[in-house]
Amino acid sequence: MNAMQFCELDLDLDGTLDLLAFDRHGNRIIPLIYDGSSASGLYHPDTSYISHLPKLHDWIITADYNCDGRMDLFTYGLGGIKVYRNISENELEFELVTNMLTSWFYNGYIGILVTPVDYPALADIDGDGDLDLLTFFGLGSYVEYHKNLSLEKYGTCDSLDFRMEDNCWGKFKESEGSNKITLNADCPTASWQLAVGSSQFAVGSHQESGIRHQVSGIRHQAPKHTGSTMLAVDLNGDGLKDLVLGDVDFPNLSALFNGGTPDTAIMVAFDTLFPSGIQPVNLFDFPVPSYVDVDHDGLKDLLVSSFDPQLTIPDNYHSSWFYRNTGNEYLPKFTFQTKRLIQDQMIDVGSNSYPLLFDLDEDGLTDLLVGCWGKYDSSYFEEGILKSVNTGRIAYYRNTGELSEPVFSCITDDLAGLSSLHLTGMFPAFGDINGDGSADLIIGQDDGTLTYLENRTPGSYPPEFLAPVWKYQGIDVGENSTPQLFDFDSDGLTDLIIGEKNGNLTYYRNTGTLDTPLFTLITDSLGKVNVTNYQISYNGYSTPCFFRDHTGMMRLLVGSEEGKIWYFDAIPADPQATFPESTELYMLVATQPFPVECGWRTAPVIGHITDTSWFDLIVGNWAGGLNYFSQDDHPEVMLGISTPHDLPRLAFKIYPNPSGDFIRISLPDSHNHQRVELQIITLLGRTVFHKEVLQDEAIPAGHLSEGLYIITLTDPFGNVIYSPQKLIIRH
Repeated sequence: MNAMQFCELDLDLDGTLDLLAFDRHGNRIIPLIYDGSSASGLYHPDTSYISHLPKLHDWIITADYNCDGRMDLFTYGLGGIKVYRNISENELEFELVTNMLTSWFYNGYIGILVTPVDYPALADIDGDGDLDLLTFFGLGSYVEYHKNLSLEKYGTCDSLDFRMEDNCWGKFKESEGSNKITLNADCPTASWQLAVGSSQFAVGSHQESGIRHQVSGIRHQAPKHTGSTMLAVDLNGDGLKDLVLGDVDFPNLSALFNGGTPDTAIMVAFDTLFPSGIQPVNLFDFPVPSYVDVDHDGLKDLLVSSFDPQLTIPDNYHSSWFYRNTGNEYLPKFTFQTKRLIQDQMIDVGSNSYPLLFDLDEDGLTDLLVGCWGKYDSSYFEEGILKSVNTGRIAYYRNTGELSEPVFSCITDDLAGLSSLHLTGMFPAFGDINGDGSADLIIGQDDGTLTYLENRTPGSYPPEFLAPVWKYQGIDVGENSTPQLFDFDSDGLTDLIIGEKNGNLTYYRNTGTLDTPLFTLITDSLGKVNVTNYQISYNGYSTPCFFRDHTGMMRLLVGSEEGKIWYFDAIPADPQATFPESTELYMLVATQPFPVECGWRTAPVIGHITDTSWFDLIVGNWAGGLNYFSQDDHPEVMLGISTPHDLPRLAFKIYPNPSGDFIRISLPDSHNHQRVELQIITLLGRTVFHKEVLQDEAIPAGHLSEGLYIITLTDPFGNVIYSPQKLIIRH
């Protein structure tokens, strides 16, 4: 989950609103079904509903515009708003209402301009019962109020008949080049806005083409308005719609308070640290608010994520902020809960997950490793340019289950501390390069070169590597090298196949010996494979996965920028041959076709994980998670220590530490001497000891194996009340 929007929608038609999560990084739809099973698992994903939804891109909003009790869909169209009516009866179904909402601008109806980097607000602004619209004027700074005349004209709320009622709603101005807000602004005259209105669509088209293709990781501050997000909601219980506002290049949300009337809004105050409290929004970059009842307590809560379309700018790890509404229906109070709602219940390595199946600990069970382009570190401005720092790393999920029932337990999100190499793009390939029987590591990276790390402790676990060999054997494929170690010519020596940004595959044959490899370039167009879709992009971002079936036949999967998984069947061992493409990928995994829609920049890996006959398919993508396809249920995944609350907490002390036979805890002076629940947890997330304890009580530890543990203290309701502490056991 990178750049999310959250909407309410009854997906399973059971009368209860579910969550429709949408990640604009890949235009990925994630249906989340509410089941209320537990406080930590209120929702479960169900991808079967994706096929019942229209194609969505850039942004979505759900709202019941025709008052039939069903949420309709509003999404980005070409320079405006596209609307789908919810016509669900026995199954989820939508029909297109319009490709572009129009509004009466002074002397005629024209399309309402909304760019792909503006998130409008749909709400009943004037309190008459139908749905109105707020959006920024195309050149920015001022908010337009489009009043819905459905009630006035037809006596019902089932129409979308808008009139541009106010070209400066709220009588405020946002700065053209920043998020500075000016109250009691000098508003533009209607004649001025009408004069420039004809240029709005040209401006919007330019904005779209300019911003949607900026993926370099930096952005200049624009001289004019380049994007805002809005949420219209009554924040202070006076019956008037206030405005929550986010802005491109800035990490905060601002709340503007309406002191006018239902017909004439006037913003009289604003708060740039919204929500006020211990943890206001501070999310790089470009936060977008969603107002939904997450916990189904009858009160709408606040969810916040990034709205930035650039792939390399937003925080890609703490990107689902949850503020619970602890107020009431008329006067909301938003109390911070977590920065990783739902996100903390899945594998998420940052951006561009790159999965690999490999028995790293040599115990006969296939482990799961996940490289990534980068995990977000920080953002900063340099001479007016917003930059974000991301660092590649490799997560290691050890298989602690059995042959047919794997359990992937998170050992570390930074194998061997490889983040210290400070690479962007860390795409791993493991194999015995030098014939010593241990797994060495080759890393592909952003600049197209390879880095080699020799395993210096054969047979040990976890592996320890010698100093990295940069630009290994002088290999350079241009940009975004994604290597695979595979014996292509079946000569007993491991060869090297590398995907790249251009979309082709480069083949280096191993012409050395078992203990001294020498990779010789054979072709940069292996199999004549090119996964670039030139109607979408000039880049392909190929990610190869060669494998052999039970008959020894060689096959190939290749991920791509557009997300398609290319499948090549019955591959000859001739590198100059053209590989035959197949449309029967599903036959590796199932008996019936199924969609493989996993977002942008996919990376597939395939293997026998749960079944010796059928393959299991795992696909990474730019959003940093994994998609799993199998005949069987997905394997259990132990994510490690769960940290549902990110609030600052006081620390407690453990002594002695390291410890052997017993431990004691020392609580802060502010503690009220009540009992607390102590848990000792392994790094795999398993609780091995729990007990209600008092301060300075002796706690037995002699039964614990040597190693590193985490100790948490919770209140009677299970809330973590102190920062977890590390405990080392040595006997």
